[in-house]
Amino acid sequence: MAFWDNLWQGRASDFDSGSAGSNSIELTRRRPSVSLTKQGAATGNLRVNLSWRMRSSDIEGRSRQSSSLLRHPFKLFKPDVVQAHTQGMVNVDLDLGCMYELTDGSKGVVQPLGGFLGDLNDPPYIKLSGDDRFGSGSGETIYANLDHWEEIKRLLFFVYIYDQTPAFDRTHAHVTLYPSSGPRIEIELDEDAPQARSCAVFSVQNVKGELIVRREVKFVYGFQAELDRLYGWGLHWGRGYKTKT
Repeated sequence: MAFWDNLWQGRASDFDSGSAGSNSIELTRRRPSVSLTKQGAATGNLRVNLSWRMRSSDIEGRSRQSSSLLRHPFKLFKPDVVQAHTQGMVNVDLDLGCMYELTDGSKGVVQPLGGFLGDLNDPPYIKLSGDDRFGSGSGETIYANLDHWEEIKRLLFFVYIYDQTPAFDRTHAHVTLYPSSGPRIEIELDEDAPQARSCAVFSVQNVKGELIVRREVKFVYGFQAELDRLYGWGLHWGRGYKTKT
């Protein structure tokens, strides 16, 4: 259900927060931004969660293939080609990352690749909690300590496909922001970009003392370096790998 069906009453600032977790704000092309400051949510830990699942068309396709599996039972052991919240084998690994720039001019990235996990209580005040490689229900989570928001100039949260398999068109990726108070904020990665390998999902900027969350949802065909160039971050990127587990 679209956000404006429940919450929009003609003014961008009139959000009904309700009880914790009972309502949500969906950022779309028509309604791309929200002020955490006006929501009274510019303090505490902002939790950002990435989850993804198989699209319903793929699930329906699997149902139609059930009779084929009976005739060819060894197909059952063939890995899936998209990430899903199931116990089956998968081979698409979506990662959540965050580029940061602090008011003192320092810049960097928090992401699973390279083990840049960040720190919540010291600069950059951004912390990655684990790396979900299997599409579990909990997904991947990054925390931002907004008690230090006056030291944060801008953040860019992004998603990339680690194994280099373009599959955004077949995965239903979803990013949810959980502020310390007020409604959660929902962003769907629903643009048509089947060959993209990375996506800038949303930005957080300190605009004249106000903390603004803005939907980006910009897909690129490269990786973090291309997102860097798109947003003018100016970091130096190299080839990275994950440790095997």
